[in-house]
Amino acid sequence: MTLATASAVRHPLRPCSSADRVMWITPDRLFYAGLLGNPTEHVRGALVLYFALEAPVRLSVEGGPWRTAEAVLVQPCVPHRVACDARHVGAVYIEPETVDPAQLPALLRQGSGPVELPGLAAHLRACHARVLAMGQGEELTPQDFDPLFFGRDFAVRRMDPRIAEVLETIKANPSAPATAEECARQVNLSFSRFLHLFKAEVGLPFRSFRTWRRARSLLHYVDRNYNLAQVALDIGYPDSTHFSHSIRQTYGLKPRDIFAGSRKLRMLGEPLAGMMRGH
Repeated sequence: MTLATASAVRHPLRPCSSADRVMWITPDRLFYAGLLGNPTEHVRGALVLYFALEAPVRLSVEGGPWRTAEAVLVQPCVPHRVACDARHVGAVYIEPETVDPAQLPALLRQGSGPVELPGLAAHLRACHARVLAMGQGEELTPQDFDPLFFGRDFAVRRMDPRIAEVLETIKANPSAPATAEECARQVNLSFSRFLHLFKAEVGLPFRSFRTWRRARSLLHYVDRNYNLAQVALDIGYPDSTHFSHSIRQTYGLKPRDIFAGSRKLRMLGEPLAGMMRGH
């Protein structure tokens, strides 16, 4: 990726306000600029590139020492904590099953930790400014995401058609109670063969992928005044206890804290299919 050095001059660290808070959700990418909160250790199923908006970001991976940088990378399913001396942080999410890992830029293929690429955080802050400006009028499409943040489209991950079918089923309806056994039968594979092939093709175990996609669907609701118990049922959790535990494991925050911190968050992108109305 080529970064314009001018970005570092035009987009330095600066105080943010509620007007800077935005989340752009696409089926396979997500951009967030908003409140960080005080998350405990958590695990997300996407590759996440955190970057500084107001102050450098601190990252602790798997209980290790804190490391500080303006941009840090966390690979999928790696337990971590993120902190910052300021209230706001930025993050770019890439779903691993959608990209060919060998064709990703080198900065996204390194291990979890600080990204030592001069100008990267300033470039991402410039992208944040563009998302805010484009979201005011010009329509953003999923196809705009990779070229905006990374300067090009990413090569698509080649997938066994049976696993691709299961992925599309889950992504189309993340709240459905599909088990690994049911998915294996759907594509005429034995249970053990399905689990092995799924991990090999997707890069994540089936259970981790399933957990992440369900928790990810919560993000479509956070800017509205929904009843949390109803949200839990709507996105496929059997009860509020399971819902709260799973969301905290995924995001490091309780559901009510996520909703409280998202009240002034501007949402971009298409709503989740089947979202409840009027609650």
